[in-house]
Amino acid sequence: MSVEPEATEPSWPVPPVGGWTGDDLDRLPNLPPHTELIDGSLVFVSPQSLFHSRAVSFFEWQLQSVAPEDLEVVREFTIDIDWQNRPEPDVIVVGEDVVNDSKQTRFPAESVVLAIEVVSNESVTRDRETKPVKYARAKIPHYWRVENNEGQAVVYVFELEPATGAYTSTGIFHDRMKVSVPFPVDLDLTRITPRRKRPAEQ
Repeated sequence: MSVEPEATEPSWPVPPVGGWTGDDLDRLPNLPPHTELIDGSLVFVSPQSLFHSRAVSFFEWQLQSVAPEDLEVVREFTIDIDWQNRPEPDVIVVGEDVVNDSKQTRFPAESVVLAIEVVSNESVTRDRETKPVKYARAKIPHYWRVENNEGQAVVYVFELEPATGAYTSTGIFHDRMKVSVPFPVDLDLTRITPRRKRPAEQ
C-alpha cells in the first residue's frame, strides 16, 4: 500500500491578503539579500554580474568624492515610496539629515536627490519601465540608468519635469559623462571595465 507523503509547508513567504507592506521587509525572516517590495510583491534579485558589481562600486565611490557636504551617497539601500513599494536602488544620493541611525533600514523617498539603477538581465523591465514611473511619482528629481553595452557602460540620464511629473531624457553618455545636476560630475565611464580592457591612456 502506498502512502501519500505529507504536505510540507511552503518554504517561501506566503503573502497576506492585499500583499506585503514596506514594514514586512524588516519583519520577515530569512529573506534573500536585496529583496525589494514592488506593488505589494516581494522581488528577489539574481546573483550580480561582474559588470553590475563594478558599476555600483564605481558610482558609489565617484559620487562620494564630489557630492556636496550636505548630501550622502549610499549603495543598495531601500527607500519608502508608499506602503506597497519599497525598492532598493543600486546607488542613491540623499540629504544628510535623514542619515541619523546606524540601525535604520530605509530612507523616505522624498529625501532622495538621485537614484541610480544598474540594469541586469532580469531587471530590464523594472529598471526601464516600472521603477522610473514610481521614482517620478515620488518626485525624485534625478534618475540614472546604467546599461552594459558589450562590456562598456552606457548611462541614460533623466530629470523630473515639474509640469508633467514625469522624467525627461537629458543625455546618453558612453565613454565620458559630464553633467551639472544634481551637482557637477565629470566621470570616465571606461574606468568601469577591467584594467586590461580599458583604452590605452594617451
